[in-house]
Amino acid sequence: MDKMPKGSATLRDVATAAGVHPGTASRALNEETRSLVRSETVERILFAAEQLGYKPNLLARSFKTRRTNSVGIVIPDINNPLFPPMVRGVEDRLFDSGFVTLLANTEGDPDRQRKIFESMVDRRVDGLVLATASRKDDDLAMFAAEGIPIVLINRVVEDATFSSVSVDDVVGVRMAVDHLRNLGHVRIGHVAGPQSMSTGHARYHGFLSSMAASGAPADPELVAFAEQFSVAEGERCATALLEKKRRPSAIVAGNDMLALGAVSAVEHAGLRCPEDVSIVGFNDMPFVDRLHPPLTTVRIPHYSIGARAADLLVELVRDQRGPLRVVVLAPELVVRQSTLRVPAATR
Repeated sequence: MDKMPKGSATLRDVATAAGVHPGTASRALNEETRSLVRSETVERILFAAEQLGYKPNLLARSFKTRRTNSVGIVIPDINNPLFPPMVRGVEDRLFDSGFVTLLANTEGDPDRQRKIFESMVDRRVDGLVLATASRKDDDLAMFAAEGIPIVLINRVVEDATFSSVSVDDVVGVRMAVDHLRNLGHVRIGHVAGPQSMSTGHARYHGFLSSMAASGAPADPELVAFAEQFSVAEGERCATALLEKKRRPSAIVAGNDMLALGAVSAVEHAGLRCPEDVSIVGFNDMPFVDRLHPPLTTVRIPHYSIGARAADLLVELVRDQRGPLRVVVLAPELVVRQSTLRVPAATR
């Protein structure tokens, strides 16, 4: 059996070579229906396809199955080192399931996000993995109404109407606060993330509850709210905290980008981290262990978040009537050199 020029062999050619009906060949060549065909027949058909150099007509199949085997991944900031490991987790798992991915970056712009969503729909993606959702996101409801499976990563929405994979933000912040309290810190400040985002909102309330539970309720004057998860906003907010008459001896930041800004603010104020101000981040994004000083932070399982989200999406694509799944993974405190025990004399 001679191989034909690449792409020239048809499904009927494969069926004829294997001595089966074209319908049987089609079922055997499709991983989702292969189990309906006897194993020895499948082997014969796959062998014939390989020998003939058969390549399935994906466009024709997409019209028949209404699938394109493509998935859109939408992230807020491609420059943020937090997201590439998550995206890699999504891509690796989807690739293993026969899907290709389309990556888009919103830059935190709602209008740009809406256009990206519309473009993804126009391209007939089979589903969306989103790291951009706000706590109240009208766009999500609109596109979910189109019947597009959606899974959120590192975000949740208030009404929990979408499958999601995230981390227990409250537990993570509690770890950070307990660590600082154990080092003798009492005046602990918080650079909170945007309250429109579930991460910023949950970590802020986790900070309040953790401080209250520790016996030293949070001082409202030592909390500043960032408008974005960015270094610039971290520096702006931390600067405001350091200018208070009684500045904090430690700062818990809403994420690592805000923490980097806080470190910069400490330096610009003529202070030292951690000798004068200890700082804790959140996410353990790549390279924060190489900063000066290396950042104490709350680690989240970046790759696993993406991989689990891909698994959920594949389930939804194959059965949109499947149950809603909300996966919450455990964080881990990573202690490095940006935190230091407070001398007993200065407590």
